[in-house]
Amino acid sequence: MEALEQEIKELIISLLSLEDVLTDDIDTNAPLFVEGLGLDSIDALELGIALQRRYGIVLDGEKSEMKERFASVAALARYVSAQRVGQAA
Repeated sequence: MEALEQEIKELIISLLSLEDVLTDDIDTNAPLFVEGLGLDSIDALELGIALQRRYGIVLDGEKSEMKERFASVAALARYVSAQRVGQAA
């Protein structure tokens, strides 16, 4: 799971051009939106599309479910990992 979390951090940094941010600067459990990294809804859309392309996952569900999935790097990694396992079955 740590490797996946690291990949997601790298994806966030490159996708959103966070030039002064290193992967170690991103707390895996910190919020991605408002506080924490301070991402916004446009960032979420871009990140969601990038995750779908990179990992072949499906991002659907209620707004509250999506909010939980995008809560932190750790939450995203859990969701991506679960989706990938589900695809392998």
